[in-house]
Amino acid sequence: MNGTGSDGVAGGFLRFHHRAMATMFEIMVAEEEPAFAGGAARAAFEEIDRIEQELSRYSANSDIARINNLEPHGSTRVGLNTFECLRLSVLCWEETGGAFDITLGSLMECWVAPDKSLRHPTPDEVAKAVERTGMASLVLDAASMAVRVGEFVPLVDLGAIGKGYAVDRAVELLKEWGVRSALVHGGTSSVFAFGRLGGEPGWPVTLSDPERTSEVIQRVVLSEAGLGGSGIKKGRHIIDPRRGVPVDGRRAAWVISESAARSDALSTACMVMTGEEIRAMIGRDHRLRAIVVGGRAGNGGEGVGDEIPGTARDADGAAVAGEAEGPGPGDGAGGVLRFGAWATA
Repeated sequence: MNGTGSDGVAGGFLRFHHRAMATMFEIMVAEEEPAFAGGAARAAFEEIDRIEQELSRYSANSDIARINNLEPHGSTRVGLNTFECLRLSVLCWEETGGAFDITLGSLMECWVAPDKSLRHPTPDEVAKAVERTGMASLVLDAASMAVRVGEFVPLVDLGAIGKGYAVDRAVELLKEWGVRSALVHGGTSSVFAFGRLGGEPGWPVTLSDPERTSEVIQRVVLSEAGLGGSGIKKGRHIIDPRRGVPVDGRRAAWVISESAARSDALSTACMVMTGEEIRAMIGRDHRLRAIVVGGRAGNGGEGVGDEIPGTARDADGAAVAGEAEGPGPGDGAGGVLRFGAWATA
């Protein structure tokens, strides 16, 4: 496997790493023998590699590449992983009122130059890209495991959910092996943990300000939960699919849910959703927690200040949903806004 290795024992757990999906995946295993943990980690990394070959739009033979190259009103059969990831994407699109959308590949190409700098497209260019954007252009047929497109063929990009999906599948495989406690992450921005580390009730993770990493925003313990983080750094841009323009005024967002894939997708959506929309989403599912950091784009991005694992756990008690610390997101002043049951200390 490409770039696979072990960092040995540190902090009471075994750490294994592997490069895939243009980032570094890590598996941290506690309470297991090194040989057994290493075998389970290698099997999980092999699964991640298989998923990448199905989901990457840059692989000519992938399911996603075939979808993107369909003729208008055409269809193609896809594998189970691709279909399930697309199904989850549709659910997240519905849940966020269109703020999460995997069909915005054309908008990304419209706004972002090959050197990753921000372009200044003409209104006509933007209009044409918008025509190819929208989940309504994708029809999923579960009976035949097929995907059909409409008159305008969208450019599907699973970059905002694919790593989380791969993390979830890796976790499933580790559990099948009998691993009792582990944390899996892709680039620190897509995380899932189960079991416990030492005397903690789970795996401690620290969320830090993406521009001032010494400033801790939140400490949380993950167990049977996923964490997703989205942010902006130089050369990385998040497009609001509902307006067809790059996001401005927020620099990071995190979401905790029951899966890494859902957390991944919703954290991306929280970069463009209003506070009222996020609050309503949390209100519909009290398992969710979200944090949004305001301010202009800085040095955040992949990882958005995550420290994995961290060194502390949540204190008892929860903040009021939507409680703000300082100015709210979008005002350029760097405020932190929490939604859901976060600790008060």
